[in-house]
Amino acid sequence: MIEAAWGSNPQFSDGVSYEFIRAEGKRFPNNRCLVPASEFHIRNGEKKFRAFRDDGNFFYLAAIWEPAMGHWPISYRIITVDANPDIIMYQGRHGAIIERRQVMQWLDLTMPEADLLVTPPAGVFTVEEILTKPVQTSLAF
Repeated sequence: MIEAAWGSNPQFSDGVSYEFIRAEGKRFPNNRCLVPASEFHIRNGEKKFRAFRDDGNFFYLAAIWEPAMGHWPISYRIITVDANPDIIMYQGRHGAIIERRQVMQWLDLTMPEADLLVTPPAGVFTVEEILTKPVQTSLAF
């Protein structure tokens, strides 16, 4: 396990660092990695939400890593798929979920991308709004 920067080197993309890459129509034969997660966050307008597994288990997000180049450190981008029915009302895509039992299939390329990078079925995630806590500015006795 290593620490890496999230996003591609902006030097090679007109100054923009891309944090995601779409799965559709792409192959990922090299530099596969995993990002462990217990939830992911969604921003929808002014509101923020968190999505987590109904069963409480952690999961991995499929990703690819890029080597350090110049002053840019080792980095990664998360691979995305169409959002599942639990998430679609908040956003159109989310990170491709790799289950714990699929870890070595993803890392060792023993299963085709098309079989692993799929939209999960309904009922996998719970979505909760992240409420900002009011700040108490004075005390009352």
